[in-house]
Amino acid sequence: MLDNVNGVAFGVFVFLFLVVTVLGFAAARWRRAASLDNLDEWGLGGRGFGTFIAWFLIGGDLYTAYTFIAVPAALYAGSVIGFFAIPYSVVAYPLIFVFLPRLWSVSHRHGYVTPADFVQGRYDCRPLALAVALTGILATMPYIALQLVGMQVVLQVMGIGTSSDNWFVNDLPLFIAFGVLAAYTYSSGMRAPALIAFVKDTLIYVVILVAIFYIPHQVGGWAHVFSTVSDSFASFNAENADAIATGAASPKGTIPPPAAQWAYASLALGSALALFMYPHSITGVLSTRSRSVIRRNAALLPAYSLLLGLLALLGFVAIAAGVKVDNPQQSLPQLFEDQFSPWFAGVAFAAIVIGALVPAAIMSIAAANLWTRNVYKAFINRDATHAEEAAQSKLVSLLVKFGALVFVLALSKNLAINLQLLGGVWILQTLPAIVIGLYTRWLHRWALLAGWAAGMAWGTWLAYGVTSPTQQHFGGPLVFFPGTETKVYIALLAFGLNLVVAVVLTVVLRAMNVAEGVDQTRPQDYHADHGDPGVEDRLDPEVPAHA
Repeated sequence: MLDNVNGVAFGVFVFLFLVVTVLGFAAARWRRAASLDNLDEWGLGGRGFGTFIAWFLIGGDLYTAYTFIAVPAALYAGSVIGFFAIPYSVVAYPLIFVFLPRLWSVSHRHGYVTPADFVQGRYDCRPLALAVALTGILATMPYIALQLVGMQVVLQVMGIGTSSDNWFVNDLPLFIAFGVLAAYTYSSGMRAPALIAFVKDTLIYVVILVAIFYIPHQVGGWAHVFSTVSDSFASFNAENADAIATGAASPKGTIPPPAAQWAYASLALGSALALFMYPHSITGVLSTRSRSVIRRNAALLPAYSLLLGLLALLGFVAIAAGVKVDNPQQSLPQLFEDQFSPWFAGVAFAAIVIGALVPAAIMSIAAANLWTRNVYKAFINRDATHAEEAAQSKLVSLLVKFGALVFVLALSKNLAINLQLLGGVWILQTLPAIVIGLYTRWLHRWALLAGWAAGMAWGTWLAYGVTSPTQQHFGGPLVFFPGTETKVYIALLAFGLNLVVAVVLTVVLRAMNVAEGVDQTRPQDYHADHGDPGVEDRLDPEVPAHA
């Protein structure tokens, strides 16, 4: 299994992985609480993270290992819309500056742990809260699986698990990594990824900054990089002109042509709207100490967008450096192996793999919290104690991780990737109930549920019909806008139908005087801050939520 592995790179990689493992278990004693047997402490880290910790935690949560693999891979493959991740991450932060402080306030005033908790309190509708919870779990599972895909790519480039015909031997490193992740997440909860995020983000910044300054110089400078990329793409397009004309191949380029500009823009906007609907994103935000921490992070987190932009350019650098791989996802790790000394290549490989552990831990915690609060407690054991809730979340967090592991090992990697793209379609359908609900309760609870169902069904159906050279179904996130030849992001189309159904049915249901349920929140709840009555006390799980 280790026949083709560079000993120095592997030694550095293992050392850094062991450091992270020790930190993961030690996190249980970091910012020590009287007990971790409640969701405020285990699932939200005590709701007390300040600006500095939150910046690392939320950044480590959003910028995953697969992000660092997929974005440069898209540019390496010549995707004309490969840069969409840059504007989408820029657009997202002004949006969260506006609405997430309100969600923080009402959640801390009432002790909400998940977005579905808020939906239940706001609309008094258990089916709607269940829909939001199940959508979050459904969208999160393939996202966790993609962390495994990112780890596999790095391990393959290192030469680990590629020399044996025995699938168990090949995948043993993944079993070990996720077994360790499961163990320290179980024992330390949210504190583990928060502490590990310091190491992960520091390594990522060092590796990317070194790569962006060192490697282009080694291959002839940025002018040579862009010239080589332009020539390579032009050559491909000329050689495959007939296939491109028939749609059998996609043209390569650096700037979207007019026909692809709506696809680019809709992907950026739709992804930005969906980003903080994911349960792991909201879980990271709810673990912070105050509204001000969220606003400061919304202002500071675009630094990661700068990093992402630099990272994306390494896809072009890989072309100029002569990297040849069949799988574009291997382009960045292969570039590192080719250009870095073995010890620093080990650092780079460790940075990407550790970059999978932080988001995977938070995602599994967020999915477990949704199950515990909005399925188990809401429908199975309504009298569950805080300790029983924590025990349930710990168990489910293990099942989620190993479910993702089986998902990736048993099914096609392309399926995992395309299901994650579908996850963006699904999770955006929860926006009306969550974000619009933070400002107004005008939309009727049953209209919201019907809108969610319509958006989920149509979005899934549209995605099912998309084909690609490697997939008969779920082949990508874009479809033609009805009646046009312009491609747009499926999530936005489904979201539009969701809103239309919700608005029209609200008018109908209000005219019929259908009961709207009891709103448990009050206007002042949306502006409460740390230290206000009923907020600071929520850090103590034995104090009942303000009613």
